Amino acid sequence: MMLFTLLPDAVLHASDRKTLFDSNWKFHLGIVANAEQPEYNDSHWRVLDLPHDWSVEPLSFQKQGITTGPFSRMSEGDIDTGQTVGGEGWYRKELTLAGSDADKRIVLYFEGVYNQSELWINGKKANYNVYGYTSYRVDITPYLNAPGTPNVIAMKVVNAGRNSRWYAGSGIFRHVWLIKTNKLYLDKWDTFVNASELQKKEAVIQFSTIVHNEGLQNQSGKIGIKIYSPAGNEVFSTSQDVILSEGTPVATSFSLKKPELWSVDTPVLYTAEVSLSSDGKEYDKISVPFGIRTLSFSAEKGFLLNGKSMKLKGGCVHHDNGLLGAAAIDRAEERKVELMKANGYNAVRCAHNQVSEYFLDACDRLGMLVIHETFDQWQKAKREQDYHQFFDEWSDWDLAASVRRDRNHPSIIMWSIGNEVEQRADEPEGDLISKRLVNTVRKYDTSRFTTIGSNDFWDRRQFSWDKDSYRIFKNLDVAGYNYIWWKYESDHAAYPDRVIYGSESYPKEAAQNWNLVEKHPYVIGDFVWTAIDYLGEAGLAHALYLKEGEHDTQFMGWPWYNGWCGDIDLCGDKKPQSYYRDVLWRERPITMAVHAPVPEGKKEVVNGWGWPNELVSWNWTSCEGKVMKVNVYSRSPKVKLYLNDKLIGEKETGKENYTATFDVPYEPGTLKAVNSKGKEEFVLKTAGAPAAIRLIADRSKIKACKNDLSYVKIELVDKNGNVVPETSLPVKIECTGKGTVIAGGNAAYADMESFRSLTPNTFRGKAIAIVQPDGEKGDIQVKVSAKGLEDASIVITAY
Repeated sequence: MMLFTLLPDAVLHASDRKTLFDSNWKFHLGIVANAEQPEYNDSHWRVLDLPHDWSVEPLSFQKQGITTGPFSRMSEGDIDTGQTVGGEGWYRKELTLAGSDADKRIVLYFEGVYNQSELWINGKKANYNVYGYTSYRVDITPYLNAPGTPNVIAMKVVNAGRNSRWYAGSGIFRHVWLIKTNKLYLDKWDTFVNASELQKKEAVIQFSTIVHNEGLQNQSGKIGIKIYSPAGNEVFSTSQDVILSEGTPVATSFSLKKPELWSVDTPVLYTAEVSLSSDGKEYDKISVPFGIRTLSFSAEKGFLLNGKSMKLKGGCVHHDNGLLGAAAIDRAEERKVELMKANGYNAVRCAHNQVSEYFLDACDRLGMLVIHETFDQWQKAKREQDYHQFFDEWSDWDLAASVRRDRNHPSIIMWSIGNEVEQRADEPEGDLISKRLVNTVRKYDTSRFTTIGSNDFWDRRQFSWDKDSYRIFKNLDVAGYNYIWWKYESDHAAYPDRVIYGSESYPKEAAQNWNLVEKHPYVIGDFVWTAIDYLGEAGLAHALYLKEGEHDTQFMGWPWYNGWCGDIDLCGDKKPQSYYRDVLWRERPITMAVHAPVPEGKKEVVNGWGWPNELVSWNWTSCEGKVMKVNVYSRSPKVKLYLNDKLIGEKETGKENYTATFDVPYEPGTLKAVNSKGKEEFVLKTAGAPAAIRLIADRSKIKACKNDLSYVKIELVDKNGNVVPETSLPVKIECTGKGTVIAGGNAAYADMESFRSLTPNTFRGKAIAIVQPDGEKGDIQVKVSAKGLEDASIVITAY
């Protein structure tokens, strides 16, 4: 056998150091014996690329009334996971090292594998991980064959029992990376560029890292640091001698003159290039993006970013990507941030787990503040097989991994140690856990603030908020209140130094929350549950028409699969509450919505997270002559409403909810709301019959890469180009060229037949197709057809 040795001057180029390891995995769903063994015959297994989520794929067994697509009445997760199924899955892939890889350190980096995962290399168990959201790296060097001989990588993934309160997905649902370094190397997770201090016109940078030396004889080395401006110019350079041991801490500080500050409006990023050399030879080099900005929280001044007061216009967001399930394709992650920015948000609470790296990258680049959260439970269970069973053993490790991975992101402003954890005020258990987790955070980052999202004591009836809540927050910097806005002012009187924000709030209580945010500096923001619709917690938000004596429920059963509480739906379109929020946040001067008629003998019941059954529409074909309730939303003291240029009336909006309600007999035409002072208006027009299919791509040019996507909206429009919201019509989606439609569907909460379908119904006149390139440059043509309408097509270019 030929032996390979590492020459002393061997240098790893950045492109070789870390490479994507997503392509050409083999996958099998189900329990398999001996699949970890190299000789196992996997020739019949399916070949796929990561990220991958099997829970969103159609089940092999389909029976009407029992299963529909990925949904099953036998789902253990039931309404929690949106009627989807977990199970056990296996992934396998071969890796053959080149001669130049001899004596290298080889690491596999998994960004997320849901849920418990076992990694096997050449039949030997190399790692076990319990928390599906935690990123982890495994040094597989000891298990590998010599260069030229194939290695078999096998991953067993188990998503068993009731382990989540929302849709989690299953499998290797985030990226996998292959990292190759010399035995003298740096680690990005060990490297922290703390740029959170300004002195006059200079930024003070606190830099730290650890130098690793695995057995090389080199006794001394040199760390080099170069800083590049957002424009790419070198603005600072320094070097430092280091003694090379197994793990050598390195720390230094320096100043940058006239820094460009990162903010939500100017999200500029610097880059630190860190090199490691010895005896004049470079052994490793990493690049770390970072942003220069200052953070401050106080009851007197509220939240300050770069010394300027800012209110957090926030939304909670789960990790899934709608029709794509939990698969964290880069463009899907970025699009969530784009949608939030386009709808007025400046902050996101990651609920309730570590998110993908690319989501945070997008927050950095686009200017979105982040509350980074890690746990939904501590020692006490919320579901029988959830993380509580691993918390004592694993929580410090998982939290440390979260902070170490993500602390260079300027977008992150707070670390949250939990959401509605049952033990939050317990003595001594809760106090000890809280202190331990806060200490874990501060071990790796003291530049940010700690928080928690806390509910009232409906789960701890022996406690009361006024008497016992102080214990929740005594170890933390900032207090997150879930749905308890009426306690803000009385709590401030009792605890005048407490900084408060609404970590979760009901959409229908948006005005009460935001009025207090604007009124008091110590209330720094509000995070609605949620900004974007998500899978699971089926029917958490709903409005029902009930007879006397009929009772509401918190969730909705089959065929509901969508939480339905988002301001933005699964297709990326605004829902009525988003138009209302536009007025609260001064994104628009005036909006309106029309309430559907309530059947005689019934009353509308809107549950906690729900919104009244109204639409931003003046299409009510079956309601000619019926009196419709029209809600006009505006901060103007008075508004006027016109129907077909005839004045319906003028009313006050009120300073508490900014709403004026009009009773309007329905007739087709144009409904126009106007601010009495000023000329701002909002118009709804009655659409005619469907006359055409309109296709709108969010981007017509995309990279020829499977991590890029184009979202093609499908709209049924009348002859004047107005969307016909009353129409539910099946459409057929076809794709040719250098890509495929990887998911089609609509935004409905309960249309299982249309979920991830290439023949979905339109919902309120709309559907969507998600296009993925196949990796080759060229055109991708999407054609959509529907009965009675001319086909429509659109071309997307992959470059």
